[in-house]
Amino acid sequence: MGTTGTGLEKRMKLPRYFRLRFSWATMFPLLRITTNPRTSASRNLWADRGTRWRNRPCESALTRAVRSFRSEILLTAVILVPCQAPVWPQINSGGLKAEGEAGSRATLLTENDTIVLGDFENQTGDAVFGDALKQALAIELEQSPFLNLLSDGKVKETLRTMGSSLNAPLIAELARKVCMRTDSKVILNGTISSQNGRYVIDLTARACGSGDTLAKDHSESASKKDVLTALSQASSSLRRQLGEALSSIERFDTSVAATTTSLEALQNYSIGASLQREKGDTASMPFLKRAVELDPNFPMPYAALAGVYRNLQEPSLALECATKAYSLRDRANEREKLRISAAYYSATGELEKEIQTYELWETNYPRDFVAHNNLGDDYFGLGRLDEALVEYQEAVRLAPTVAGYSNVMGADLSLNLLDEAKATYEEACARKLDGRYVRQTSYWLAFLQRDVAQMDEQLAWAAGKPGDEDFLLSLQSDTEAYYGRLSKARDFTRRAVNSAVRAQSKETAALWQVNSALREAELGNAAPAEQGVISALGLSAGRDVELIAAFTLARAGDTRAKAMALELEKNYPTDTLMKLYWLPAINASIELNQGNASQALRDLEIARPYELGGAGTTISYIYPAYLRGQAYLLARNASAAAGEFQKLLDHRGVVLNFVTGALAYLQLGRAYAMAGDTAKAKTAYQDFFALWKAADPDIPTLGQAKTEYANLQ
Repeated sequence: MGTTGTGLEKRMKLPRYFRLRFSWATMFPLLRITTNPRTSASRNLWADRGTRWRNRPCESALTRAVRSFRSEILLTAVILVPCQAPVWPQINSGGLKAEGEAGSRATLLTENDTIVLGDFENQTGDAVFGDALKQALAIELEQSPFLNLLSDGKVKETLRTMGSSLNAPLIAELARKVCMRTDSKVILNGTISSQNGRYVIDLTARACGSGDTLAKDHSESASKKDVLTALSQASSSLRRQLGEALSSIERFDTSVAATTTSLEALQNYSIGASLQREKGDTASMPFLKRAVELDPNFPMPYAALAGVYRNLQEPSLALECATKAYSLRDRANEREKLRISAAYYSATGELEKEIQTYELWETNYPRDFVAHNNLGDDYFGLGRLDEALVEYQEAVRLAPTVAGYSNVMGADLSLNLLDEAKATYEEACARKLDGRYVRQTSYWLAFLQRDVAQMDEQLAWAAGKPGDEDFLLSLQSDTEAYYGRLSKARDFTRRAVNSAVRAQSKETAALWQVNSALREAELGNAAPAEQGVISALGLSAGRDVELIAAFTLARAGDTRAKAMALELEKNYPTDTLMKLYWLPAINASIELNQGNASQALRDLEIARPYELGGAGTTISYIYPAYLRGQAYLLARNASAAAGEFQKLLDHRGVVLNFVTGALAYLQLGRAYAMAGDTAKAKTAYQDFFALWKAADPDIPTLGQAKTEYANLQ
């Protein structure tokens, strides 16, 4: 019997943000976690995280010439794959016959049939085999464009629907029930045993309904270090028996043993991958770091860490890990090379190459949710919001995850579809998918709906959670500033920065500090803005921190902004959104300070197609339109200025709770006053004063607004 379509799935065809990346660690059907990360032996991993786990496992990447990687085009192995059409292997004409049915009709497995990957039965007494071998087998099978493994998310959801324990071994009758409920066709289980000093691996594929054996393989290894090689051989044999053409197997058949020979590293990678999906990025980090400690040449955890650091707003560490993974990409299979390349181009900001990689990935592996999700992220960065939402929705359809639902919610918000965003949140809750990503997006939804109780609930949820608390505290600081409560905003920023520093995320702390400095600049507080920039750069000199620092100084009228902009242009020549969004915004701000409205407008024109997008950083807020509106005011083109400021009010789900969303009412009032429309000007000023009814009285912008309003009477 099949599963019932969800609310999200039912609206998938609507053409209809938030920038959460999936590392490809979450790609595979992940493992049942047999060790509680907060108890027993794993407790030490968490207790020690503040010291050992925050050491940079990717530090050696810094010694490499990063720019030499940027000059490359897509890796040769990827370019050799034709882009014109999906690469579907032909199915063996004879099909498959169940054992014991030699004369009966062949049982055929097609690329549309789903396989339930069960747990490994470990009869050796060595605990490393159970976790590591299931992950290894998943890696082996997932490189095939023909086979379709049921995602771990759908397995967990089915177990939850059945009322079964999520940690129950997926074997025998339980695996068959999952197979039936998900309309899958085959159950694949493995066994490893030790016999006479040798390791014996048996893989068996059974028909879901009848239980008949469809394919099986037996392989042996003389030593523990050769077990992964034996598993790879067995996997290749099984792929042939399940209907994949030999030409496809030969093309997509890199042994997992070529990627790593350490079962312990693979085990930690497996646990980290599972925790990343179920508990979030912070929970996964200790295990992913341990994996690269055990095998420094294992590329997959590096690429996974690149995604983790990106999501945790530490782009410099993301670049280190992505660069390290990229340098090791020749050890990976073809599918993993796509993942590694995409992670690298994401970290370097080479958006065009990243999109090309994801489009090729989708062509060869259309059922891979990671490619859909991250391509949606790229579309969002460019302001292609409808296309982004379609990709996000497809990703959730293929594999429901916390981050996936948060991305759909964020896209809904950016398109002002608040009811849809709420329905998506409720669906995630019904599926027991909870975590910081859906919580912070729920906070934004509550802000847009003026639901203070919901906002407070999300703050309370994050309290005391390292890696989560600082995000929500920074969001609350933006909300306080939006309403003019600047003293409270500064306090929440201080708490957010301290929380991130305690979690040893200094780059994240710097981003919260420089975000606060930008608010000060917009409110006319040049000295606090400049001091905030100095404090932020003292915590971290990462790309995003430097970028926002330069923009903040430009907004505050500080002449150092020009030199910083030139340095950014020199250091990041291939960064797409740096060239198309941020450098134009910085340069336009500098021109505005000098009274050059026409040059500011020329600088901003290149950013127009992308101004609704995420801009590849923690801030965006339709800034080109806001700056363009100020340029038109300077040029005394009132109607054009009003049109630009109205964009911020029309796209509240993009501006969210940043202070320019409130200031847009004031700027609109100024535009109407310049046009001589006193009635509309008064209304706009009154809307601004209503938002700032409890504002701190000493904010320069507020004093100016009151004087301007008095002159309208």
